[in-house]
Amino acid sequence: MLATQLKRRRPKPPGDLAKDGFFWDIMPAMSTSENLFLVGPMGAGKSTIGRRLAKVLSREFMDSDKEVEQRSGASIPLIFEMEGEAGFRGREKVVIADLTQRQNIVLATGGGAVLDPDNRRCLAERGFVIYLHASVDEQLRRTRRDRNRPLLQTADPRGRLESLLEIRDPLYREVADLIVSTDGYQARRVAQRILRRLRSD
Repeated sequence: MLATQLKRRRPKPPGDLAKDGFFWDIMPAMSTSENLFLVGPMGAGKSTIGRRLAKVLSREFMDSDKEVEQRSGASIPLIFEMEGEAGFRGREKVVIADLTQRQNIVLATGGGAVLDPDNRRCLAERGFVIYLHASVDEQLRRTRRDRNRPLLQTADPRGRLESLLEIRDPLYREVADLIVSTDGYQARRVAQRILRRLRSD
């Protein structure tokens, strides 16, 4: 517990990524027994990259959004329609609290999971957190045909993504042990480079 508390007091990196444009190391490599949690905005590749990491690491892959849908028996757009964002966030919080207590998993979280301080605490204290960073341009490119994202059902998707990133980026950085840029990279290459970095120390 002390090690976790100490690591969370370390200064966070500036807005720019590392010199090579790919990594910002904040902490040493994860231990082999540590859970791996992926945070970041919609379109960053959390689920796709998470599945690849889980396969190579022989771990169970979990997706908090899919878990919310499975437990509620409803799609996320329907939950938003019936209960609003607050209702969805309440369901998400229960799922995050549960899944982060499991062992030997790779967990992809929803883009807004970090908004709740209890979620951030669970992520920070119970695993190694990777922030998959994606620019607004990249998010737009990857989500432009996706109709399953309630927050993007707006006349100005770019403006919505910009405002979301402005609020959430500091929170992603708050919990992150490693920040990885996914702009312009295929999921396979991102996963490979993450694995090399995790195993390098």
